[in-house]
Amino acid sequence: FSLEVVTILVDFVKLAAIVAILLWMNVRLALVTLGIVPVLFITSFYFRQRLRDCYRAVRTRIARINSALQEAISGMRVVQLVRRERRQAEEFDAINSDHRDADMRSVLYDSAFSAAVELVGTVAVGLIIWYGGGSILRGAMTFGTLVAFLEYTNRFFVPIRDLAAKYSVLQSAMASSERIFALLDTASEIVPPGSPRPIPDDGGGAIEFRDVWFAYRPGEWVLRGISFSIAPGERVALVGATGAGKSSIIRLLIRLYDAQRGRILVDGVDVRDADLSSLRRRVGIVLQDHYLFQGTIERNLTLGDPRISPPKARSAAAISGAEGFILALPKGYEEEVRERGSNFSVGQKQLLSFARALAYDPRILVLDEATSSVDSETESQIQKAMGRLLAGRTSVIVAHRLSTVAGCDRIIVIHHGEIREEGTHSQLLQRGELYAALCRLQFGGS
Repeated sequence: FSLEVVTILVDFVKLAAIVAILLWMNVRLALVTLGIVPVLFITSFYFRQRLRDCYRAVRTRIARINSALQEAISGMRVVQLVRRERRQAEEFDAINSDHRDADMRSVLYDSAFSAAVELVGTVAVGLIIWYGGGSILRGAMTFGTLVAFLEYTNRFFVPIRDLAAKYSVLQSAMASSERIFALLDTASEIVPPGSPRPIPDDGGGAIEFRDVWFAYRPGEWVLRGISFSIAPGERVALVGATGAGKSSIIRLLIRLYDAQRGRILVDGVDVRDADLSSLRRRVGIVLQDHYLFQGTIERNLTLGDPRISPPKARSAAAISGAEGFILALPKGYEEEVRERGSNFSVGQKQLLSFARALAYDPRILVLDEATSSVDSETESQIQKAMGRLLAGRTSVIVAHRLSTVAGCDRIIVIHHGEIREEGTHSQLLQRGELYAALCRLQFGGS
């Protein structure tokens, strides 16, 4: 694209020089030649929007093709399992045909524009021969002057033809850049404070929610009047049915979203007033949807942070229980991780996620369904190491498996975005309400 821009600038310089020569040779013939310039502008204006629309359609359909390919490749096992290969191929053929048709429309307009420029150039030459021939008959011009003028006129249209060829390239680039700029111009919903308040370095990781209301869509409240506090070093569990709002509380804590009402404080500082990087450094999260990057295992543990030394990363792996399978690998910590960690089991990837969170040594550790993807043996290993994992840290555990939260200092039961119960495991069982009902559903008995 940059090379095309330079070429266009050179063409404009050539045009300016040729126009000056034409005016010097014969002003009237030069005006006849330049009289077709408005026609060129009108033609360009006519095709500009149509070419842009065509290239927009092409880019949209290329995005659909890429999305369909990515989805088909990622879900290949499911496609084969349900014997959907033929239907998948038919859907892709339909998307591909739609792209072909859009591309053919862009080729049609591009060819029509080039032909229109050629036609205008031919008409200009005809006008010059007609007017110049009459001038020769009247004795107002020599034949040599007309030949020279025709030669320069041909040279005048060479850069114009080049510009016409570049025009479609520019329109295609503009259609692509519109999508990029639309993304870059998207305003962030989370605006950093102008004068951020520092979170105390000696803070222990206290958390407080004060009458927090939150909705992803206006009027559809996910959380209603959530109020609770967690003391430094305390281990608190959030339990409830799917969609109750547990994960939304975590997203608000690290300020992925802002609450519409209420306040959220970490060590006495409102998260909306705190520096985002400082806030998120204090919170380590192990999510249900773990993600590994391409590179070595050690690189995945440190993520290139110079503050995390290799010994510190390996110590975190040992504490989390991941070191056992890492050392069994041919290259150990230098073993390459394939795309999305496809060369590791789900349980191994989850253990690596634990180790990565611990390597950052956060004051607050959040486990969001962190053991939902591991087998019973791996979960048992994690439970044994949980004391070391959570020692000295404020811990928030979101779980459906109630066996993982029975030992917590406090359990908060969320139901339909509201706090329904709060207490220890034994206290909530004695009340015989919602938490007790969840336990009966999971463990059976009365």
